[in-house]
Amino acid sequence: MPTRSETLLLGAVAYAPKVVTIWEGFKEYFIRHGLPFDYILYSNYETQVEALMAGQCDIAWNSPLAWVRAERLARAQGTQVRAIAMRDTDCDLTSVIIVRADSPITTLAELKGKVIAVGAIDSPQATLIPFHYLRTEGLTPSIDFEVQRHDLLGGKHGDHIGGERDGAQSLLAGTADAACMIKGNYAAWVADGTLAAGATRVLAETPAYDHCNFTVGPVAPPPLVDHFHTLLMAMSYDDPEVRPLMELEGLKAWRDGRVEGYQPLEAAVDAAHFYDHDGAITEADYLY
Repeated sequence: MPTRSETLLLGAVAYAPKVVTIWEGFKEYFIRHGLPFDYILYSNYETQVEALMAGQCDIAWNSPLAWVRAERLARAQGTQVRAIAMRDTDCDLTSVIIVRADSPITTLAELKGKVIAVGAIDSPQATLIPFHYLRTEGLTPSIDFEVQRHDLLGGKHGDHIGGERDGAQSLLAGTADAACMIKGNYAAWVADGTLAAGATRVLAETPAYDHCNFTVGPVAPPPLVDHFHTLLMAMSYDDPEVRPLMELEGLKAWRDGRVEGYQPLEAAVDAAHFYDHDGAITEADYLY
């Protein structure tokens, strides 16, 4: 049996029951293809990032916000982390600000004095990035408009999307004048009837950004990391062995990691004073 030093240990956040199914399946796949592999689940990304930096796991399946913190902690400690892989569906995403179809609001400037519903305080897609976009358009949260936050499952960085959905429902109920969400969820909720067809419209769309990545920690064994990367890149959506797992994880192909797409979130984190430049949590209302 491989020892801890001979086994690649991955960290993932248990934001939904399917996470166990996903990583049990991938564990079996990796071991079958010659990579000693195991995983550990964390209840939140903050603990996961700290564990990665402490060498308690080798790779973390990180949210974009977790990547930002890991990179800042590494820089402050004089070490380095790497984003080695991501899903095809993690690239070039946008968030939208929607209003009711019958709303008189037609410009962002008209949101002044209104109520905007968002997701959890730590959601990049439904809070941090949309708010930064509004700041660049001259609207400051809690000053130029009222923030209606839907704080569910803190520490999971909005992955559960529950708060995001609740914000959309608040818009429909008339308790908010606008709502923020990732564009993919907006399309899905219109398609499945969560948002009735024709009931809402997009007022604005943010610049593009990237989502999750596999973050390699500072003490991860390079040969095991290289093997992991090779197996990821070799996965095919046409392979019946891995297709169900890829569908659960929401992708059709793995891509090499890139970091340029995190610049909008970096700016949003700084503007919101969510983390400081050394990766310390500085948002006083953040509970996880």
